[in-house]
Amino acid sequence: MLLEGKIRRFSGAVFGAHIAISALAVGAFIPTSAAAQTGEPLKIGYSMALSGGLGPNGRSALLAQKIWEEDTNAKGGLLGRPVKLIYYDDQTNPATVPGIYTKLLDIDKVDLIIGGYGTNLLAPAMPVAMQRKKVLIGLLGNAVNSAFNYPNYFSMIPTGPDPNLSVTKDFFDVAVRQNPKPKTVAIVAADAEFGLQASQGARENAKATGLTVVYDRRYPSATTDLVPVVRAMAETNPDLVIVCSYPPDSVGMVRAVNETGFKPKMIGGAMVGLQSTAIKARLGPLLNGWTNYDYWLPVPKMQFVGVDDLMKKYQARAAVEGVDALGYYMVPWAYSQLQVLQQAVVATTSLDDSTLGDYIRANTFTTVLGDVRFGSNGEWARSRMLQVQFQNIKSNDLAQFKDISIQVVVAPTEYESGKLIYPYEKALASNP
Repeated sequence: MLLEGKIRRFSGAVFGAHIAISALAVGAFIPTSAAAQTGEPLKIGYSMALSGGLGPNGRSALLAQKIWEEDTNAKGGLLGRPVKLIYYDDQTNPATVPGIYTKLLDIDKVDLIIGGYGTNLLAPAMPVAMQRKKVLIGLLGNAVNSAFNYPNYFSMIPTGPDPNLSVTKDFFDVAVRQNPKPKTVAIVAADAEFGLQASQGARENAKATGLTVVYDRRYPSATTDLVPVVRAMAETNPDLVIVCSYPPDSVGMVRAVNETGFKPKMIGGAMVGLQSTAIKARLGPLLNGWTNYDYWLPVPKMQFVGVDDLMKKYQARAAVEGVDALGYYMVPWAYSQLQVLQQAVVATTSLDDSTLGDYIRANTFTTVLGDVRFGSNGEWARSRMLQVQFQNIKSNDLAQFKDISIQVVVAPTEYESGKLIYPYEKALASNP
């Protein structure tokens, strides 16, 4: 009944969404080295946010996936066949997603599928994957499988076995070690899938650390003027503020906090968008003191085998392709997403989804993000979330964000690259 309910939830989009599929998005690049390969291309299909709110991150992911395609074909493809990525722009609109995957499977006849980017776009793909019994490796989706419990879903995100908790757990852990110890917290979230899940985890983390929640509200996800929200939070005088937002409202929240002069002791936590180089440059010194989740940065403790070469390839092409200049947030994850699928195909010499799913569940994968193993519900067996604080940003110059000293990993300890500046107001002193 759960599967039927989920299918009914999204089926209204299946027959109508094809009109929204962007023609520009079909990927057909096969390098000349593929000429040495034989057989029909091995087609991998998916949706990707190439426009809309997640578009900047989605386009960055796509370039990384194209690099994987080129690298793989240069080494002979998969099972002796050139690989071909077929993708459509979901426009950051969940309603387009079921139609995209139906078209990929029924019309394009792809051999394999992968998930698109983000919680809100992966959830509507799940009923199609389940109905067709397809393996689905999602890209940076938070707790997508919690409502489905589908055995052949796997998540390329380091949130671990308790995704909702892990997004903000390190934020709370760092905060309660400060002096004076904070006592109260405000939680504010966009009224969308990610915001709801991350805010639920924040409530549980607040309870576990003995903090009192003094403000807990949602706002419509399309809201960009967040000054009224910030003023309402400020009236409760919280020590900490957890924000669970998507890129447009993440920008709006930073600007609103600056405009109102609101100065809690720590602020950030679960904001999608602050990892984007373009958004970092747009906000510049306004980011000083904000502490927020991230997944990977090129700090010394995270220089895994192959990741430096990948980033150099990506950054050399980023300007020409008009995507995120640095690619720290999306690139290793999008590349690793396909590395996992690739290694499963090679190891099993099979394209059978049941066989691939069994293999992925049981094995460890060597990726540019280090060793990856999946556990319960297809999540990573162990969390590897980061909390990163912006410090000493002097301008809006994009190039400065190559300097990792202004993006400091403050948790967890095993990946730490510096210390938290506390309270938030102290970090503001570095603003020019």
